[in-house]
Amino acid sequence: MRKVLQSARQIKSALRYRKDNVINSLVKRQCFSTDISHGCICKLSYNGVITRHSQPYYMLSRAMFAGVATVSNGVETRGGPLVEYERRIAEGDLLDGDACQVGTLQELQRLYDQLIEKAEVCRLDKYASSDKASRSRWLWSRLLPQSSYAPVKGLYLYGGVGTGKTMLMDLFFDQLPGNWRKKRIHFHDFMLNVHSRLQKHKGVPDPLEVVAGEISDEAILLCLDEFMVTDVADALILNRLFKQLFMNGAILVATSNRAPDNLYERGLQRDLFLPFIATLKERCVVREIGSAVDYRKLTSAEQGFYFIGKDISSVIKKQFQMLVGDAQPVPQEVEVVMGRKLQVPLGANGCALFSFEELCDRPLGAADYFGLFKNFHTLALDGVPIFGLHNKTAAYRFVTLVDVMYENRARLLCTAEGSPVELFEKIVTISDAQQIAPRTSSRSRKNDDFDLCVDNELGFAKDRTISRLTEMNSREYLEQHAEMLAKKLQLPSENPGEKAIEV
Repeated sequence: MRKVLQSARQIKSALRYRKDNVINSLVKRQCFSTDISHGCICKLSYNGVITRHSQPYYMLSRAMFAGVATVSNGVETRGGPLVEYERRIAEGDLLDGDACQVGTLQELQRLYDQLIEKAEVCRLDKYASSDKASRSRWLWSRLLPQSSYAPVKGLYLYGGVGTGKTMLMDLFFDQLPGNWRKKRIHFHDFMLNVHSRLQKHKGVPDPLEVVAGEISDEAILLCLDEFMVTDVADALILNRLFKQLFMNGAILVATSNRAPDNLYERGLQRDLFLPFIATLKERCVVREIGSAVDYRKLTSAEQGFYFIGKDISSVIKKQFQMLVGDAQPVPQEVEVVMGRKLQVPLGANGCALFSFEELCDRPLGAADYFGLFKNFHTLALDGVPIFGLHNKTAAYRFVTLVDVMYENRARLLCTAEGSPVELFEKIVTISDAQQIAPRTSSRSRKNDDFDLCVDNELGFAKDRTISRLTEMNSREYLEQHAEMLAKKLQLPSENPGEKAIEV
């Protein structure tokens, strides 16, 4: 009798907090064209001739694609990421790539084929069952808990910066049927949404289980870009969250700069995070993209948006005024999450002006930056310093800021004390620090090593940030920004180079 009453209380609690209509999506995904900005080898058609990198490439044999697609009466009967890759090569949008990317494409094609074959068992079709049936399954799962692992393993892609991880995942995602329960989202954004849902379900006996149920109801296939764990609050909930998601049948495809065993390395209470690594390796095929080429740096340089020097605020203010045109910049306020507001010192025509201290030396995070770029498409940032031990926290925020800007295809104008590489010269990993030769004099040690910041997470993240800053100042990236902006405004795109000024 006691067990019956306990079950009745669970049903009552579940019905109280479970909503029939869950949120449609985690965060609306920005759709971008897939090209060199995501790391593929792209044929450039600009005045500057870009030659092939000295890294030996392997010409793709067309026999590699045999069996991937067949054509009958001009109609393609089978698809997938390999087919799309071959189509883009044939049309001249891409050049033949290196073996590392092709090997990863084969893994993605394998996953695509398995998902197509087992779509019904994986419950991918969002229209296959009614809401009533879905609610009934949810209710019975509370009475009789049972796992329903997907018969298909996901895929975890990791490798160096600019090797094409995001491009390949987007290539895979864009080929999936439109009626599937799928979601492609940046990891930062995903975790912000999780914490927001947890806040909403505060007081529920197990809010994490409710959140996992909501997410898996919306999307069985989760594609998470830039999987990187630096926050202890994220680290402590990831294992339980994903265990529940996988038990609900979720399938994960993720990209990262770090191998699973190196996630959250030397983080606080990492022993509580280690079970998640085991769960991740159990439910995903782990694939390294071993290319040493950073394709983002093959873009052509653009002058006029990244200014190096100290005390040159007048330069960025002049450039900022050119971008806003006749509009008068005024202080503004944007909503972030859970009622929080972010103060914008000056803003007009979708452009915001901040000093580095105002945006990265204050207790702000990814949520604030996402809120900012939902309202502004261009950031003018004045006074980016050389990073070291004394401003390590600000360096972390700057890395997050660049990640959010890149995800939103935002434009960056900035003044900085050095080039992207110079900004991070004093940030090193433990391995790098061990290889630094000891100085013989105390003076040279003081000058060279006093501000050296030894931090594994930041040391790995800096390569991605340098790569992205380089690309964000390229002509190709700025043209993509202009095209995205033109679509939003439904106006013809302008040549972004015309906005640059001579200094």
